[in-house]
Amino acid sequence: MANALGTSVFRHRDFRLYQVARLCAVLAAQIESVAIGWQVYELTGSALALGYTGLAQFVPFLAFSLLGGQVADRYDRRRILAICQAVMLVCSLLLLSFTLGHVTDVRFVYGVLVLFGTARAFYAPAGSALTPYLVPPEELTRAVAVNSTTWQVATIAGPAVGGLLYGWLGGKGVYIASASLCALTVVWILSLKVRTGSASREPISLATLVAGLRFVRQKRLLLGSLTLDLFAVLLGGAVALLPIYARDVLHTGPWGLGLLRSAPAAGAAVVAVLLAFRPLGGRAGWKMFGAVAVFGAATLVFGLSTSLPLSLVALAIAGAADMVSVVVRHTLELVSTPDDMRGRVGAVNTMCIGASNELGEFRAGSFAEGLGAVNAVVIGAVGTLVVVGLWAWLFPELRNVDRLESAAWRPPPEPADSAPSTDERRVGALLPGGQRPGPPL
Repeated sequence: MANALGTSVFRHRDFRLYQVARLCAVLAAQIESVAIGWQVYELTGSALALGYTGLAQFVPFLAFSLLGGQVADRYDRRRILAICQAVMLVCSLLLLSFTLGHVTDVRFVYGVLVLFGTARAFYAPAGSALTPYLVPPEELTRAVAVNSTTWQVATIAGPAVGGLLYGWLGGKGVYIASASLCALTVVWILSLKVRTGSASREPISLATLVAGLRFVRQKRLLLGSLTLDLFAVLLGGAVALLPIYARDVLHTGPWGLGLLRSAPAAGAAVVAVLLAFRPLGGRAGWKMFGAVAVFGAATLVFGLSTSLPLSLVALAIAGAADMVSVVVRHTLELVSTPDDMRGRVGAVNTMCIGASNELGEFRAGSFAEGLGAVNAVVIGAVGTLVVVGLWAWLFPELRNVDRLESAAWRPPPEPADSAPSTDERRVGALLPGGQRPGPPL
């Protein structure tokens, strides 16, 4: 019975195709990340230069995320995803030219990452808002877990494959593989039959642009879950420093860097699969706080480790714990947000993710430049544990969440004289939150 429930989402054709597209897209990005990190550190020998790779992606991501959410709420999300992935294909080809041309100025890489971050600012809100259209509302929690599983499987395989390709063929082999996967992603996305139409008909203005921020600020469950993840990973993230750990602390090569980058995803994938078949159930809030605390403690162990096997285990545990937080946060976002706001609220979520990941990479790189890589990771891990205790006190609403379904958004009752007809109710039932479909684009 559990198996049937866990795989029920795969009955839906568009959901299956979307998972294939996600797999290719994340594989492309993860394969590429290994080559970028290794090349930048090899050319500069600077921890701060590694930090700038995160900052180069974060600045445009922050600048355009709110606009990306507005676009996702007004236009066909499928087309948005295809266009953004085509831009990422161009980024892979530019990095290939960087390698083939033996360019040594890393500012070229930073420029490409700015373009990549801009594409992500539009891609992420559209992808997040598309998921509820691919499965019935009652299967949304499992769809979120499957989405996370797909992402984690690609994040496990991507760095490992990237490390092997880099060791075998160099950067050119990595970027050719990444470009090929981006092209396949465009094909799979355009194969989707779903048309999301226009969920929001409000004219674009400053008020509609920041509507997602206002919504999150008013929903303390969302505010607490998003900011908990933001500050925990901003402080505790160590991904930017993995090239330094691989070469200078653990004394391994590109293959070891690939394993280190894959380890968190391996742990996360195991948890994501378990949650797809057996959802969290009750006391979800406490489980989220406990998981973030485990993330901080595992990061602390990794920071102090000088053994590759112990480092891999610590990173895997950190990834497993982080996955619990991801599923709780993303499910709360989807179930507590009306459809015509999902793009803009998704943009706020992706801004927080971008700040925690890319800005966290810059934080780690700048700390490591002055304090050393080990001290940078240890201080950040301790900061994560402090954040967990503080947020558990500041957000009792989040701490006391029982079942995630209890946070579901409910539309306000309509006046009796404007009750929808039978046909309207039938159409509305096809979309999450009872929203009527907009005209196809």
